Amino acid sequence: MGTPACRGADAVPLAPLTGEPLPPVRQSTADDVALAYVRARAAQSGWAALPPRGRARPVRRFAELLLRRQDEILDLVQRETGKARLHAHEEVLDAALVSTYYARRAPRLLRPRRRGGALPLLTYAVEVRHPLGVVAVITPWNYPLALAVTDIVPALLAGNAVVHKPDTQTARTAAWARDLMTEAGLPDGVWQQVTGEPADIGDALLDGADHLCLTGSTAAGRAVAAGAGRRLIGCSLELGGKNSLLVRADADLDQAAQAAVRACFASAGQLCLSAERIIVHERVHDAFLDRFLPLVRGLRLAAHLDYGPQMGSLSLPRVLATVRRHVEDATGRGAVVLAGGSARPDLGPLFHEPTVLAGVTPDMAVYREETFGPVVAVFAVSGDDAAVELANDTEYGLNAAVFSRDTGAARALARRLRAGTVNINEGYAAAYASHDAPMGGMKSSGLGRRHGTAGLLAYTAPQTIAHQRLNLTPPAGPGQARYARALTVAVRAMQLLHLR
Repeated sequence: MGTPACRGADAVPLAPLTGEPLPPVRQSTADDVALAYVRARAAQSGWAALPPRGRARPVRRFAELLLRRQDEILDLVQRETGKARLHAHEEVLDAALVSTYYARRAPRLLRPRRRGGALPLLTYAVEVRHPLGVVAVITPWNYPLALAVTDIVPALLAGNAVVHKPDTQTARTAAWARDLMTEAGLPDGVWQQVTGEPADIGDALLDGADHLCLTGSTAAGRAVAAGAGRRLIGCSLELGGKNSLLVRADADLDQAAQAAVRACFASAGQLCLSAERIIVHERVHDAFLDRFLPLVRGLRLAAHLDYGPQMGSLSLPRVLATVRRHVEDATGRGAVVLAGGSARPDLGPLFHEPTVLAGVTPDMAVYREETFGPVVAVFAVSGDDAAVELANDTEYGLNAAVFSRDTGAARALARRLRAGTVNINEGYAAAYASHDAPMGGMKSSGLGRRHGTAGLLAYTAPQTIAHQRLNLTPPAGPGQARYARALTVAVRAMQLLHLR
């Protein structure tokens, strides 16, 4: 519902767990994208005319329906991504929680706000928030439910319509979410969907948008930012990461080891926030590995659509190819495999063992490139300064974690890390699931923030309306000097009374 007729050829994605064909996905053409924008703009004006509380009702209802019908979408997410069911369930929870968060807070965040005027009592200023129009949202295959909802819901609540391009691999998950939102009361046409490769429809997506939101690779983000700059529209970009997990000498090693397993191997490491480096104080390095490695080796991998397996498969052949290239390059240059290291075609076509490497050096691809798979390198360092230097030795700056019994020292260390989110005694979920706090990257990990006030207001255009109650037009001729002196006295008075 709400999707234009697509005249492009079919794409046939493969089920990661089995390699069997999934239902075909019709690919959109540039004309289809243009038609989606026409329909979205036609629907947007009526949607924006609703008060924010009215726009919040279908979003709140969507969150309720999502939890009630989660088994449907859990099966679909697993079939399209290959991830373990528990990791698919994280998507359901995140989508429900972020929808509830914004449905409750958007009416307050979007209401007109009184601002300080030019002259106390004489100037009345109000900030009004307007929707941008039609927002293009491009979402990836790794978290097809959570990331679509996280970015689309605030755009809708701000009064925009959305043209959404999910990845072809997970297009049915995205369509299910959109249909559920329509069932919950979203007017037809407000959430449009198109599918296709960037080379085919990317220009059309950019050309029609009033703002563009992308979760994807840093290379894709740079291309989108360049295009948005040419059109002078805003863009929100959450891009790649090479995230570090720091274990201080005073850390609870059992806690750190258990959390590291989840931080490294949730969704088979196909998470922008995944830890790909573990940096351990040399005094506890061996003791940490004594706890961590048995947990990694004991992870249960299986291609089941139920709870039980602790890690599923990779989602795409190209991801498996990157994982194998990074492991082979590292071992060929002297790195040592401490756990895993091999593909597991006996379990399914895209399975790979959770892998831990030691002896990784800067000349290895895995040191700097984002693997985006179940591979982590472990380093021993002499102290906090060395840990910070190594953690920041990357072009990325998305997520990090610090483990320590001294939370004050951990917070101080966190502030030295060039990462948009830092978790203390947790790998990634503590910061990401704090929906009232902004989430995003530094350096080459992105622009803008999702979540919190910033994640909603990014989809609005602020307008200032100021009313001057007294005529202060400067006089002509000699009276200008008196006018200037009077204003100077007024400004000095405001400074002394702290009115400005």
